[in-house]
Amino acid sequence: MKYMKLVFTLCVGMAYLSLQAQGLKKELRAEENPQVAFPKTVAAGNYSGITWLGGNEYAVVCDKSRSDGFFVFHINTDPDTGQISHAYCDEFRSADRADRDQEGICYVAKDSAIWISGEGDNRIREYSLKTGERTGRELDIPDSLKQSYPNMGFESLTYNEKTGLFWTVSESVLPIDGKPCSPKNKTKNRLRLLCFDKSLKLVAQYPYEMDMPELKSNSAENYCIGVSDLCALDDGRLIVLERELYAPKLVLGSFVVCKLYVVDPEETGYATSLHKKLLLRFKTPSSGLKKDFANYEGMCLGPKLNDGRRVIVMVCDSQNQMQGILKDWMKTVVVAP
Repeated sequence: MKYMKLVFTLCVGMAYLSLQAQGLKKELRAEENPQVAFPKTVAAGNYSGITWLGGNEYAVVCDKSRSDGFFVFHINTDPDTGQISHAYCDEFRSADRADRDQEGICYVAKDSAIWISGEGDNRIREYSLKTGERTGRELDIPDSLKQSYPNMGFESLTYNEKTGLFWTVSESVLPIDGKPCSPKNKTKNRLRLLCFDKSLKLVAQYPYEMDMPELKSNSAENYCIGVSDLCALDDGRLIVLERELYAPKLVLGSFVVCKLYVVDPEETGYATSLHKKLLLRFKTPSSGLKKDFANYEGMCLGPKLNDGRRVIVMVCDSQNQMQGILKDWMKTVVVAP
């Protein structure tokens, strides 16, 4: 299978990406905070990606927005615990172009630029932070990697200022690598983690293997499993969000399982897939009177707490608060070495 040729760019990638961390990297620990929603100040949406702009400002994308562009959110977090205390959205900066199923988003401060991945065209484009207009620049993605199964393209996007690298991965397996996992095809999705440098060129790609699905049934009204976002850390490591969603015809029994894994491309060598370490697993079910179902699609690094720990801010896609049942939940996870 062509996927096994992912060792293809590993040589070049390992040499090119010599980020040479100082000393051994400490093992990460995570602590989650309860999810919260703010229906009076955050309009119903299909929020799919988030990036931190500094202070309490964030840029957020919606995969069914009225046009291509991004929202500006204000999210307040407790400086000691990282818990979200309030959030509101006050602006949409439009590119005055058609919606292209915006999914992933990241911010490059030195350029005052926002980058957004779209599943509609499988392109990753640059936008002006100030106006929301496209600049005309985009990541140079090979045509062979733009071919994806419907609604399974570039869901994630992250950038780290210290390494100067962009990272993305398709939500599910690419057609050139096999067939995606489904209720009737229970398998491990084998993905390609792509890395781009400041020249916007692809400089490395790494094999990433997802877990087997937890779903036991062979049928579902709605089901998806894939990587929904990434966070690039200062030391070259990445946090990967694996997400599995199951929803039967009746709402009861629905669930979403989210797993945060840590991977280190520098340690890959010539392995057939990146070694991953589980950082956190949580489940949001819908059962009885408890309606905690939340399909988390976006995450980003946020501010540091008073004790030096780092906040990861997460947003979910409520499908426009579908049927008046789902909510636009937000959540924080606090990470420390």
